[in-house]
Amino acid sequence: MLTPDTKPDLSDRLFSDLDFSTGAVAAMSGGSDSTALLLLLKDHLDRTASAARLLAVTVDHGLRPDSAAEARLVARFCAERGIAHRIVAWGGDKPASGLPAAAREARYNLLAAAADAEGIKLILTGHTADDQAETVLMRQARDDDGRGLAGMAPATLHDWRTWIVRPLLGTRRAALREMLRRRNVGWIEDPTNVDVRFERPRVRAALAQGEGEQRIAEALARAGQAAGEREDVGHRAALLIHAFASRPVPGLVRLDRDFAAHEDGQAAIYALRILLATVGGVSFLADEARCAALFARLRSAPLCATLSRTVIDARRTGVFLHRENRDLPAAAPPVDNRLWDNRRRITLNGPITLNDGPGDLVIAPVGPAAARQASLSEDIPPGLSRAALAAEPSLWAGGKCLDFAGGNAGPQSVSIVPAVAPFQRFLPSFDLEPAAAVAALVGAPPLPTPPFRGHDVGRGWAKA
Repeated sequence: MLTPDTKPDLSDRLFSDLDFSTGAVAAMSGGSDSTALLLLLKDHLDRTASAARLLAVTVDHGLRPDSAAEARLVARFCAERGIAHRIVAWGGDKPASGLPAAAREARYNLLAAAADAEGIKLILTGHTADDQAETVLMRQARDDDGRGLAGMAPATLHDWRTWIVRPLLGTRRAALREMLRRRNVGWIEDPTNVDVRFERPRVRAALAQGEGEQRIAEALARAGQAAGEREDVGHRAALLIHAFASRPVPGLVRLDRDFAAHEDGQAAIYALRILLATVGGVSFLADEARCAALFARLRSAPLCATLSRTVIDARRTGVFLHRENRDLPAAAPPVDNRLWDNRRRITLNGPITLNDGPGDLVIAPVGPAAARQASLSEDIPPGLSRAALAAEPSLWAGGKCLDFAGGNAGPQSVSIVPAVAPFQRFLPSFDLEPAAAVAALVGAPPLPTPPFRGHDVGRGWAKA
């Protein structure tokens, strides 16, 4: 558990474990938390890694009349201190509901794009212990299933390639503001932070009254305990995936019958939730209660069921999972870095040319007819193999299947690589072990190197 730092004299402990070899993007709104983060980070880099690139990025959400002017103030603040700065804007129509979540998604996408443009693999945000307590209390009010009570992770992998790190999660906002006052540095107050139409400002206002400090301390303690429990069950689930799961053909996952009889039911159900979401291409884990009921049925009798767009076919020879053959994407030209059915990432390497036949190149499901022509494993019932292959993507041109699941279309290589759907967009450091296990199972790329020096992907890393 992180002990919140209430002292204004903050040390290099915040950044000493971070790998700045590619540089760092600091999210800089101009508020007290992000301003303190930027100044502390610059101090650290000036002392320890003067050659490391530092880029401050301000996201203008365009939600308030003053936002553009405030972004320019931040730009001036950074220029006065010799810090490279960029303003990126969230354009287009804004949603009528769910605005905070949409703004958060847009913010991370824009920060990641700015980092990617500079070849930087590390983004730092100014989330504090106060933010963490608010997050835990909001999730608790929603009857969270327990995983969410861990709060925000110390690090999150975005889009399977860029690390977002929150080094101030153990630091109270009051300490940061005291540090800024001692430096005679002001900050921008965002009026939406006190707009009680939104959930977080309401929770923040409640914590400013009565027994707020006690509630914050309890929420942070709860987050630390939940994080440890989440990491532990993830570790156990990863072991079960390694021990009992295999991929006999693309799109088909087989679980040994012994999986359904394993004594660690909690870890087995968690592993099953992750596998169902991955096979079905669903961004959220399968419902825990429904998955527990399914797991109980797997122990007693053969069955065929669907959950999270996944067919579960339990037989004497194993429990088989494959994508159900409905609501699959329509045929469409390949687009670079696009997710297909939330299960495969498409990558192009240059212009597309065709030597294998007429017609435009498209990606579409293999379909039952082409699946019947595929070479099948003798160890797997052919009906299962064909059903799984039929829902997989393939390259097509002029009605002809050119190459299953990626490969060469003339001199052009179109890669269609498996993705781990529930963790593809955001992978919290609590969940690295099961995510890595599933990635290895389905053939997804391995996780990028974690941003903390001296720590491998594995148990205990989230506590770094």
